[in-house]
Amino acid sequence: MSSGQQLRDKRGGRDDADVRPPRGRARPKSARGSWITPKRVAGIGLTLAVVAALGVFTVKTMKENEAAAANPLSLDDLTRMANDPFAPDAKTDALKAAAAQAQRARAMKDAREQDGPEWDSVKIVKEAPGGGGFTPQAFPPGSKPDPGSNKAIGQKMAAAKGWTGEWGCLEKLWDRESHWNERAMNRSSGAYGIPQALPGSKMASAGGDWQVNPATQIAWGLGYIAARYKSPCGAWAHSQSTGWY
Repeated sequence: MSSGQQLRDKRGGRDDADVRPPRGRARPKSARGSWITPKRVAGIGLTLAVVAALGVFTVKTMKENEAAAANPLSLDDLTRMANDPFAPDAKTDALKAAAAQAQRARAMKDAREQDGPEWDSVKIVKEAPGGGGFTPQAFPPGSKPDPGSNKAIGQKMAAAKGWTGEWGCLEKLWDRESHWNERAMNRSSGAYGIPQALPGSKMASAGGDWQVNPATQIAWGLGYIAARYKSPCGAWAHSQSTGWY
């Protein structure tokens, strides 16, 4: 018997090629399968497609923004906005929202401290503000605001617009905004007057005496409410939700 035959007999008749390495030992690199499989190739392709799509979207957005910047509002658009004293103004609305947030933060601070007088977002100025071609104006000597009389004017003017049933909403709205005082100014935003126009000079569209005349301020405020919120209760609902109107 040959020595090779004897070796196979000792191993139970198996050749060397049939012997598997013991468990726990790494297989030779040549015996391992390749990491490049059809599934992995598909995944890589999908990732590259997504990255390419995002790149195209970013470039497209940049070009659209550049085009928008190169084409400002037309003269017709600017004229329409100038002729509409109640046209929405994103910057003004953002300022109102910031003022409302500051007011809420101050109210929370006062609630925690529970001492001293309650902070009021409204201050009564000693001189009417200017702006819009108007100069600041001193109030007539000896004159005093009369919120009760202003409410009576407001109730009558609201009824004339068909808002008799919405008086409660208007009363609460301007109680919060200005205490029905024609000399009221918001400490945070600078809004002025009974309806808290921002800036106060917007009320000039209702009359040149907007700085001192409560009836002129109320007339402008009712027009603003009608244009933006349809009715006093619509404005009150918005104010309740956001803290401004």
